[in-house]
Amino acid sequence: MHSPARILIVDDNETNRDILVTRLSNHGYEMLQAADGEEALASASQHRPDLMLLDVEMPKLDGFEVCRRLKKDPAMPFMPIILCTARAASQDVVTGLDAGADEYLTKPIDQAALVARVRSMLRIKELHDQVQAQAKDLATWNQTLEQRVNEQVFELDRMNKLKNFLSPQIAKLVVSDEKLLETHRRDITAVFCDLRGFTAFAEHAEPEDIITVLQEYYRCLGESIDRFEGTLQHFAGDGLLIIFNDPIPCPDPAVRAVRMAVEMRGHVAALAEKWRRYGHELGFGIGIASGHATLGNVGYEGRFHYSATGTVVNLGSRLCAHANDRQILIDGRVQVAVEKTAELEALGELDLKGLHRPIRAFNVRALIA
Repeated sequence: MHSPARILIVDDNETNRDILVTRLSNHGYEMLQAADGEEALASASQHRPDLMLLDVEMPKLDGFEVCRRLKKDPAMPFMPIILCTARAASQDVVTGLDAGADEYLTKPIDQAALVARVRSMLRIKELHDQVQAQAKDLATWNQTLEQRVNEQVFELDRMNKLKNFLSPQIAKLVVSDEKLLETHRRDITAVFCDLRGFTAFAEHAEPEDIITVLQEYYRCLGESIDRFEGTLQHFAGDGLLIIFNDPIPCPDPAVRAVRMAVEMRGHVAALAEKWRRYGHELGFGIGIASGHATLGNVGYEGRFHYSATGTVVNLGSRLCAHANDRQILIDGRVQVAVEKTAELEALGELDLKGLHRPIRAFNVRALIA
């Protein structure tokens, strides 16, 4: 819809055109003129008027034919047409409306009726254009929405695939912002766990039995890791390393680690009873330490691994290696963090392989209710 509204007057009689132009110009409309049917078609195609006042009896093409052609042209936007003619017979009115005209005025045209019909048709034109614009906006919005949905589905699919190989926390960061996995230093709690007697078991057991035991073991531990939102940093054979407070920080990482370890101990103990019925003598030990570590991606192009390095990692590993079946050994920093959460047994200072000084260690007996 143009502003002001654009009206095309089509009549082979110049006087009639001038009368209509004079009457409507006073209402602020932009007026165009055409002297015959062919000129009307050309002007409509070029100027796209908002309304056409169309005479019927004209040379070359009469008003009925002009109306038919305009209404059938898919390239033409909606344009109301008012037929203005001296032919007042009912059959002429029917013919005009069948040709696609929206209104029919007979000459001599009453000025008040003319202005009212013009306003009515222009309101219809404006409403039509608004609907078309809204439909276009809706189509664009739907296309944008579909694109966003497809992108989200792609990201979810990518996330699900990554979760098969990475911990959920690392998978989320890889999808959202890989820079968060760049090398940094942070205070973490490291949890090591493995099976007692696994090496001897693996030497004499059938490969199928080994795989079955490991699958049950990983499934059991994995449920606890996910529930306490730990990051599975590494696993190999029966050994696992879980870290807390990285790459996503969390409150009370040492408390979470100990609560997870106690739950793991109970679950694996139930598994161990089952394994014994099959002749597999396996125990379970855990080591937990807190301290600063350097974390980030290590590897080569096309293959990276998120790694934690530092004394705290070595300490957790050595405590795990020193633990007996069903023991959860923790260092002094973890003991301070969980002394109100867990019942602890002081083990004194331990000389652990690879560490230059004795380490105060504690065994977690149970959680305090």
